Order: sequence, then structure tokens, then C-alpha cells
Amino acid sequence: MSVTVDVTARSLNKHAEYLCGDTTELLKTEDSDVIILADGMGSGVRASILSTLTAKILGTMFAGGATLEQCLSTIVNTLPIEKRRKVAYSTFTILQICSNGNAYLVNYDNPDCIFLRKGKPEHLPMRRRVIHDREVTECRFHVDTGDMLMLMSDGVTHAGVGTAKYAFGWPPEEITKFVETKFANGASSVRIATAMADRCRQIYGGINRDDTTVVVARIIQSEVVNLMTGPPRDMEDDPRIVADFMADPEAKKVVAGGTSATILSRELGRPLRASLDYFDPDIPPMAKMDGIDLVTEGILTLRKAVELLEQFKKEKEPDEAFFRELDRKNGASMIAKLLIEDCTDLNMFIGTAVNNAYQNPDLPIDLGIRQILVKRLIAAVRALGKRVNVRYY
Repeated sequence: MSVTVDVTARSLNKHAEYLCGDTTELLKTEDSDVIILADGMGSGVRASILSTLTAKILGTMFAGGATLEQCLSTIVNTLPIEKRRKVAYSTFTILQICSNGNAYLVNYDNPDCIFLRKGKPEHLPMRRRVIHDREVTECRFHVDTGDMLMLMSDGVTHAGVGTAKYAFGWPPEEITKFVETKFANGASSVRIATAMADRCRQIYGGINRDDTTVVVARIIQSEVVNLMTGPPRDMEDDPRIVADFMADPEAKKVVAGGTSATILSRELGRPLRASLDYFDPDIPPMAKMDGIDLVTEGILTLRKAVELLEQFKKEKEPDEAFFRELDRKNGASMIAKLLIEDCTDLNMFIGTAVNNAYQNPDLPIDLGIRQILVKRLIAAVRALGKRVNVRYY
């Protein structure tokens, strides 16, 4: 069975530093996901350069099939030398998860990876090796749907050092318990990573004494979303767009637009019922149809959904206010939440007929409002690392 990885990274800069000394690379090869977390020595510009070089070199070489020995040799011979201690220094963790479930974890001086199976901590039998006078640990294992792994820099374990409660930092067993509790609530990788970053910030008292990064990877089944919007240019294509949209019985189905919903209702012979729940005066109300997960208005709803997606990608640290917006019971928030948290593959079925009510007559047809929003939506979802397939009618 093929597995899919839902992964999110969150970082906090050291107090008063513009750049983060930690770097995360999330790469996709033909049959695997590769996650790299590098932590450069010190903080600020120097640490950022060290960690970026490390992550980029490891990512390029490892994804290209280089051995661990080759990767480490290149890192040792490439990084700048620290003058006082005469070492080229950046810690790193590499996690590769193949589509068949085989996983490979390598750690060099970062805190241990947290691994949850069936919601409970599971020990990973790490093996020690010495390569080019550097001691690393590695482990080959298998992951299943429902597993979760979390990588972290030492800014997490050092949180609160010197305070009355956490004199020696945030204990690993408490970190594991915190993650376990969040995971038990069914949270996505986005929510868990954000909660971890918020908790670290709280322990630091709002003044982060070190760069802090967490990377959360959940092993999930593929979550396909089919989104249909806009009527076809030719009415004879109505049956075809509906047939294609409904073809995958496992996909979650979203219809955005009154005309699209009417076409779907007619072709499927299913009644379209207006919802009596009206939660947001700025977003038009939704409707209901048997077998369709979400039926919304078109232009206004899509515009707000796109804005939320773009805001999420732009913000390095989405706060509680953003997630409250994402949890609102209106069509735009529900579309955005579905695409951010419950989607690995998005199939879009786009009708290209122009609705004159939303069309600026001074613009050519291909620059219609709906088409502009669709292009923004595609770009925003792809920027989140999702696969997007588009069909036009």
C-alpha cells in the first residue's frame, strides 16, 4: 500500500535576529519524501549560511542517490571553518520516507526524533556510526498509515534553560507527552507544528534564546479533493464535466458556484437544497446536495478562500487568530481548511463559460474574474506541496 506524507515545518528566530539559523528542506523524489533539518552554529547570518549550505548540499546529493558517506564528506569539506574551534559545524537530521513505507533516518547531533505509532511513543533502534571522524546515528524502519514523526532543533529542548521550572530545558519526556496529546486530538501536521512552536515561545517567555524549529510528518492515506467551478463553454459538455467530477467515489467533492451546482443537480437528478445556516454576512450561504461534501457560491467564496490560502503560505507562524478564521463555518473557510489540512491531491474541473455578471467588458475572456481566481488557487495549493491536476471544459 502506498503511503503519503503530510509534513509541516515551523521555525522561531532567536530574539532580535532577522534570519533563522535553522533551515528545513522538504523535497519530493519520484518515489519518496525527503525531509532535512539543519541547525547552523550560533545564530543570525552566520548560522543561517551554515544551515542553508548544509540543507541544500544534503538535499541535492541525497535526493540524487549519494551515500551518507559522500554527503557527510562533502559537508565537512565545504562548510566554512569556525576560527576558534577549527570546525565546520552544522548539525542535521535527514528523514526519507518512501512510498512503499520504508523509512531511513539519519541524525547528527540534533535532538532525537519523536515517533508515535497508534498515538503512543515508539522506540527507534538507532545505530551509531563514525564517518570522517563524525559520529552519526541512523535507523531503517517501516512506517504505516497513522504514524507520526517529529524532528526538532535544540532550540526546542533548550527552551526555558535557567528558569525555575525548566532549569535544564524542556525535558524530552514532556515534549513527547505534549505531542502525544495534540496528536490524540486528531490534529493535522499544521496544527501540531504550530502548537509546538507556540509552546516553545511560551516557555521562552516570548524571548527566544535560540533558533527553534519543529518538523512534523504524519503518514496518511492519499486525500483527494475534486473541485468543480464554472459552467462549460459548450452546454453539450455539461454531462462530461459532471461524469469526470463524480468518477472517483473516494474523492471529497466541492462545488463552487450556483450555475455549477444547478448543472450537477440536473445531471445527477439530485435536489439542491439551500442551507438555512448563515454564519457570515460577508460570505454567501451554502447549499446541500446528497453525495457532495460542500456546495458554495462561486466568485465571492473562492476569492476569500484564495486569500486564506495565500495568507497561510505567506505567514511563517500562523497564529490562533488565523486558525479561528479557518474553523469558521462559512464556505470560504471550509474550502481553505479542506485544502490546507485534508488534501494531498486536488483535481480541478473548470468550466470556461464567462459569467457576464462578474466580467469586466474591457478584459479578454481568458482574464475573467473566475479564471484569475482559479489560477491563484492553483498556485497557492501547489505552493503548499500538494499535487494539482486541472481540466478545462
